[in-house]
Amino acid sequence: MTRRPQSRGICTYCGVELSKAGMSKHLDICPRRLEITQQAEASDRPVERLWHLRVQDAYDKDFWLDLEMRGPATLTKLDQYLRDIWLECCGHLSEFTIGGWGGTTIGKSRKADTVFVPGLVLRHLYDFGTTSETDIRVVGGRAGKSTTTHPLALMARNIQPAAECEECGQPAEWLCMECVYEEEKSGLLCAGHIEGHPHENYGEPSRLVNSPRMGMCGYDGPADPPY
Repeated sequence: MTRRPQSRGICTYCGVELSKAGMSKHLDICPRRLEITQQAEASDRPVERLWHLRVQDAYDKDFWLDLEMRGPATLTKLDQYLRDIWLECCGHLSEFTIGGWGGTTIGKSRKADTVFVPGLVLRHLYDFGTTSETDIRVVGGRAGKSTTTHPLALMARNIQPAAECEECGQPAEWLCMECVYEEEKSGLLCAGHIEGHPHENYGEPSRLVNSPRMGMCGYDGPADPPY
């Protein structure tokens, strides 16, 4: 049995590409991150608890983020960040839970410091019809001054997973949901085979973006970090 290659990502501080497993260790010793942290310590910002979060899609774990969240920030800020970078399509409801569906709901007004402990895993549910489920694991925390005035900092992110055109095997750039639902194909198409593609019953094909919500509800990106 051929093992699936491990997902890789990019450190937003120094630009190095590493495996998902190696990224957390790298962030602890990244020279550029240490430099930015030292600059923050010399500022007049308050000392806070800063939480390292590993965020990943609950089912397709090739989609992941490493975030640092300020302790006084509320879960509403985390919810908005996930919507902006991964999820938002139609203004759906969302919630945080411990235990997923049927588990304990954690109010969005709660501050990170009142919820997070190392090892805790929250499940974020977005859209209670076509639901995106995201796991947020608290890797650890540190006391210090935030490197940003925002409630969260993006430290690392997965590289967009490779996808092959269903027609020719070349790198895919588009997704056709009619192919997925009506013909039970992957729906993935390259730039050449998108030309003249006849399927429009589910809307025209959408460009692939780095988000686990591709193909769900009305999502079509852009999957850019909000800050």
